[in-house]
Amino acid sequence: MAQNEKILSGVLEIFRHNPQKQFRVDQIEREARRDRLGNFTELIKALSFLEHEKKIITDGKGQYQLAQENTIVEGNFRANDKGFGFVKLDDEEAYDVFIAADYTKYAVDGDRVKVKITAGGNPWNGKGPEGQIEEILERGLESLVGEFHPLTDEQRKVSHFIGYAISDNKKLHKYRVYLSENGLIPQMGDMVKVSIKDYPDKDNPESMTGAVIKIIGNKNDPGVDIMSIVSAHDVRTDWPEDAMAQANAIPDHVTEEEKKGRVDITDQPAVTIDGDDSKDFDDAVVLWKLPNGNYHLGVHIADVSHYVTENTPLNEEAFARGNSTYLVDRVIPMLPFRLSNGICSLNEGVDRLVLSCDMEITPEGKRVGYKIYPAVMRSHGRMTYNKVNQTLKGDMDGLEDKYVKLRPMLEEMADLHAILYKQRHARGAIDFEEPEAKIIVDDQGKPTDIVLHERGTAEKMIESFMLMANETVAEDFYKKQVPFLYRVHETPDSERIRNFFEFCSAFGLNIHADPENVKPLDLQKVVSKTTGTPEEAVVQMMMLRSLKQARYSEEALGHFGLAAKYYTHFTSPIRRYSDLMVHRMIHAYQEKGTSEDIQKHFAGYLPDVAEQTSTQERRSIDTEREVNDLKMTEYMADQVGEHFDAVVSSVTSFGMFIQLPNTVEGLVHISNLTDDFYSFNEKSLTLTGRGTHKQYKIGMPIKVTLINANVEQHQLNFEVYDPNAPKRKHRDRGMNNRRRGNRGFHNDHGHRGGGNYNSRGDRRSHGRGSNRRNQRNFKH
Repeated sequence: MAQNEKILSGVLEIFRHNPQKQFRVDQIEREARRDRLGNFTELIKALSFLEHEKKIITDGKGQYQLAQENTIVEGNFRANDKGFGFVKLDDEEAYDVFIAADYTKYAVDGDRVKVKITAGGNPWNGKGPEGQIEEILERGLESLVGEFHPLTDEQRKVSHFIGYAISDNKKLHKYRVYLSENGLIPQMGDMVKVSIKDYPDKDNPESMTGAVIKIIGNKNDPGVDIMSIVSAHDVRTDWPEDAMAQANAIPDHVTEEEKKGRVDITDQPAVTIDGDDSKDFDDAVVLWKLPNGNYHLGVHIADVSHYVTENTPLNEEAFARGNSTYLVDRVIPMLPFRLSNGICSLNEGVDRLVLSCDMEITPEGKRVGYKIYPAVMRSHGRMTYNKVNQTLKGDMDGLEDKYVKLRPMLEEMADLHAILYKQRHARGAIDFEEPEAKIIVDDQGKPTDIVLHERGTAEKMIESFMLMANETVAEDFYKKQVPFLYRVHETPDSERIRNFFEFCSAFGLNIHADPENVKPLDLQKVVSKTTGTPEEAVVQMMMLRSLKQARYSEEALGHFGLAAKYYTHFTSPIRRYSDLMVHRMIHAYQEKGTSEDIQKHFAGYLPDVAEQTSTQERRSIDTEREVNDLKMTEYMADQVGEHFDAVVSSVTSFGMFIQLPNTVEGLVHISNLTDDFYSFNEKSLTLTGRGTHKQYKIGMPIKVTLINANVEQHQLNFEVYDPNAPKRKHRDRGMNNRRRGNRGFHNDHGHRGGGNYNSRGDRRSHGRGSNRRNQRNFKH
């Protein structure tokens, strides 16, 4: 091969192996030098030739990317209710591929498809690639939930269908799913779960066939709306008989036999500190000062793995569920209530089996010793966040004796929390503090109020203690070099961070950090710089978008958001299978040693556990979020026409999302900005009026009017309130009442990613009417 052909081929390979990446010349030169492709002049000539041949595209300012026409890619189809859709590619950095309505090949939302790129994307003007679906590789929709509509007797005879179901999901709403006589037979108005048999095609573009596999109940009955969402997300609610039989056979008290080989710590004044309406208590804490001036912190966790063992029906069901799901009016537990609220719950005054993590911590916040061991404990007090916060303020009026008696310990706990928080902050842990919303519902499931709650010292100190225990356990078993399960939050991609830094510079923020080697402290400094400024909301949102999503892994990849080298989930085995798995391994390694057989046993299925727990976590969060959307929309439904103070929470090409003080969000569609023609600037995330130069940006206060509330579709639509504008008829724009797409790790901090997390970063069991703020996916 001639030298110039070798250079052309080599340079093109650099692009082909990174098809979504935008390269600067110096980056290409570095890659080319590594592959010994030629000198700088020859490289520039090669780039010019490849651009002329339309193999690559450029922004004209020294950045290049592969041109994508006629390439074949795979991804997941995301339908739009207007008929077109987008294919999300496996590469997280890739632009979604736009698919026009005529080129979807009748794909349904969620299908795995093969796509031919017909027009390459141009990242420098914000246009993504366009394509056409060549083949549907795998169906993403196996079932759906919808309302049953019966056919007439005559129609039944002719068609052999009993009726059809229509989903409330706007991406599926256009399809009628005709139901065969083979399944269950519902009544008119019933919400049903349907198994899909035949999918849309050329002859039946807007219909499918299937059979009813579950009758949820009449759509007007209390609770059916929520259970329809639960069923649509395939969250398991029924217990297999063998799992329940196993649960019922477990004693409701700790036996003398079970205490053998465990440390007796029943005399320690350990307490549980939880929400007012919590029912399951899987962690207790105790603290005292040592003679050397250090703190002794004990974190005692319910020993669920003693009761839920490998290769049993209860374990299989807990694995399938992955975690508990917390909704506004109910909890769908990972374990039967007999365990979660009974023998596994650290209830006050009774003996319980625990796995304990004792830590010695200096007044500077450094852990200088620890011990992890099985124990028997007895809670000396079921305490609540509200009453502990009251105690810490010195207001003892109306409090039970236990708060008075244990006040000195609680005050020392608050001191240690302040030390640990300072230590985490110093190493770079990123911390966002937002109020959380609790949706109050009545006995009929109707929302009556949305109440905001700020986290106090009690919530934060429990968070600090749980983080410390999780880090301690992770580090201990990492250093033992044995298979283990970790909670990981990987370093964000340099390209995303570079874009974020460029975005910040538009606000006058000078960031002295290397995008190729970003540290948590770099991003924490950005948070600190913007706290309390008008830019705070937009900068934090863009930062979240640049972060990856936390997950479970058998590899210790570190936790970027917490600035922790080692991290796991150890503190919530009642409601997270990941923690149950961690307990199981701790027991095995301590009791049976770390032989090759033991290690091989766990290494064989840890990847499956990591994948399943990560997947089920997303499923629960999506379910919780959709229920929150439903109830928030329902709460606002009788307030159409009213005016509200709001803040712009996100800006898009089709309008802006706004947030009310009670955290409810909705859309001001661009068609409802009638005073001017507005253009969208993707880099600054602003809408600017062409004539008036009026600008809307994230974080901006605004007054709005609610013009439409579609409860079925969970959609709220607003317009900007102008007291001088003439009244006009409103159109329904059908956008969802929350913004999408932020990434992160909130619930490892104790922020409630997914809506229902306590200050441990754990989901909390709670009674009727309790719900927590959905914080958009900021996961840890």
